[in-house]
Parts: sequence; C-alpha cells; structure tokens
Amino acid sequence: MSPQFKLPAVDADVASVFSEVWDSGKVTSNNRKEIQSALLCGGLTHDDHMAIDRMVHAVKRGWLSFD
Repeated sequence: MSPQFKLPAVDADVASVFSEVWDSGKVTSNNRKEIQSALLCGGLTHDDHMAIDRMVHAVKRGWLSFD
C-alpha cells in the first residue's frame, strides 16, 4: 500500500501574497510556503501564474529580497 500525502489548504490567494510582498519589498518564509502550497495544490489561474513569475523575476533582478 503506497503512502497517501495530503497537501495543506491554501489559506491566502496569490493576489494577496503578491500585494503583501510588493508592499514590504521582502519575501518571507511564510510567503514562500503559501506560494509553494498554491502551486502544489493546483487550480491556479493564468493571472496567478503570471503574478508568481513576476515575483520570481523581481527577486532575480534584486527588486525584492528574502527576509
């Protein structure tokens, strides 16, 4: 019998995480966990994926930092 894994429910939507990150200029470990959970749970819209891509790009460019 293979083990069953349950992913935690996504508490915050990507738009609120995006807003919080841009307002603070930092990506916290909690933000990273929320984004990871949202990606793993699936069901994201095209806009959600674009927001996540924009945050990754901003980190690469140095516009956002990790807390």
